[in-house]
Amino acid sequence: MGYRVLDASTIEGRRKLVASGLEARSIRMNQFDNEPNQAGKEHDESESGQEEIYAALRGSGVIVVEGEKIPLEPGRYVLVEPETTRKVVAGPDGLSYLIVGAVT
Repeated sequence: MGYRVLDASTIEGRRKLVASGLEARSIRMNQFDNEPNQAGKEHDESESGQEEIYAALRGSGVIVVEGEKIPLEPGRYVLVEPETTRKVVAGPDGLSYLIVGAVT
């Protein structure tokens, strides 16, 4: 078959392994659903060598990149290089966001 379909609403939990669920071979993609004001873990991807693009699906919040707060809202995309620290913090209405990554 030349395509696969996954409905993220059928996956339980905050982290939804979208690319794995679609059996993607070279794309990494996860959806996160954060509660209002919930913060993710500060981290980098130095070990994996993966650059990541963050995109808000619903709600709003910020991504803190090297201490700088960048607003996340639908239609805005933020690329973060592997060695750069980042942390996502949901706004008062929560935040559903997508991360697409690939090894550089």
